[in-house]
Amino acid sequence: MAPEQPGRVAVRWMRETGRTVRARVVAHTCDHCSPLAYELCASGGLLFVRRTDRSGNKPEIRETERLPDARARRMWLDLLLGRAR
Repeated sequence: MAPEQPGRVAVRWMRETGRTVRARVVAHTCDHCSPLAYELCASGGLLFVRRTDRSGNKPEIRETERLPDARARRMWLDLLLGRAR
């Protein structure tokens, strides 16, 4: 993942909702390189990003809202390029 860029957009991270029984991981970042790992997930025809923070004693999982494919993939790319956090 790229370093945070000036003027980056803040992503709204919500607690894991549990509304998804199964989600397919479409893409992911390396979970060994950083305590923060991101997954682009698909479920019910929508995509969302799941963030796992392993910097504390217990992993903290947050998710974005469910979005149509194009919007979610744009957010995913912005996260990877440091334009969103």
